[in-house]
Amino acid sequence: MKVHPYLEVSILKVFNQKKAVFKGLTDNKVSARPIHNTNSSNGVLSKNKILLIVVQCIVGGILSQTAIIFWFGFSYQTALLDSAVSVLLLAIACYLIGNNLKYYRPEKNRYLLMLLYCSVLASLWLLVNNWASDSIILNDPHYEEFLYNSLPIRFFIGLLIIGLMAMISVVWYTQEDQKEIEKRKLEAETLARDAQLYYLRQQLQPHFLFNSLNSITALIGSRPEEARKMIHQLSDFLRGTLKKEDQQPVSLIDELEHLQLYLDIEKVRFGHRLSTEISCNEACGLKLLPPMLLQPIVENAIKFGLYDTTGVVSISIFAESLENELQITVQNPYDPNTTRPKHGTGFGLSGVKRRLYLLFGRTDLLETISHSYIFTTIVRIPQI
Repeated sequence: MKVHPYLEVSILKVFNQKKAVFKGLTDNKVSARPIHNTNSSNGVLSKNKILLIVVQCIVGGILSQTAIIFWFGFSYQTALLDSAVSVLLLAIACYLIGNNLKYYRPEKNRYLLMLLYCSVLASLWLLVNNWASDSIILNDPHYEEFLYNSLPIRFFIGLLIIGLMAMISVVWYTQEDQKEIEKRKLEAETLARDAQLYYLRQQLQPHFLFNSLNSITALIGSRPEEARKMIHQLSDFLRGTLKKEDQQPVSLIDELEHLQLYLDIEKVRFGHRLSTEISCNEACGLKLLPPMLLQPIVENAIKFGLYDTTGVVSISIFAESLENELQITVQNPYDPNTTRPKHGTGFGLSGVKRRLYLLFGRTDLLETISHSYIFTTIVRIPQI
């Protein structure tokens, strides 16, 4: 049976519009997500704390070196000038190597180059320090000899401190890069999950929609009033679907109200052959579940309960609260000689199972049982 051309064109327009909206939505999500710099102050240590630690280290180094040089018999002024020049220049050298490792870090098994770089930087520091100290301190005749004799000790101390700074910088920036990689991976997984959830939901609609259009086409000539009624019901159903385009959970009461619109359309299609029984207490009505989760389950029950029979078929829907889960049971009669339902029958149940896995990370939330000509689908929704 063919669909009316006007209705077919209209529904294709709807799908093209929704496809364009979804494409724009995902493009905006991708382009709007900023790539955070590794200089973010949201880490364990903020910039203010790091600056305070650096200042404390510089002051501590100056005081310690001043005390040592003063112990060797030099004046307090000479000891303080030597310490200030030496420690400040060493702090500059540490900043240079730390800032350089921010943008370039040696590959594995190539840390000998890092040792060479630290040695060259320590030598430059020692050369500048020797020139600066000798130029500033002029009033002590014994200082020049002391400065010359202490060059090896100063070099190895400088090399040790610069090397330690290099190691700390490598570990710090490597951890920051790893956090950034994990964050981007999580964002990519979230985008992929949202896109797949949207794709699963969009797949649920064409089959039901074109079946409804076929039924409307069949009713237009013989029963135009029922066809008009079915068009209004289909419009209300699609309007409610568009309002649920996000993945925000809805209450069971709202889900059942939307499901009733679908059942009203199906009752127009099948007439007196379809009857439904819905049981839901007030406590269960406030429980949350993903939007449009029940429609493919009920559609599956109608498909395998009505398509191969000519008698009256009753679809039962029961909801109950079990600890931290909402359990919904859908039952329909079936003929094992024609339908033979099994686990994962049709797209409806497999799509619901996949959707539950994407949302909750569990594969045991959907269960199907066939016994005594009754096919039962049990779905459990964790209440987070």
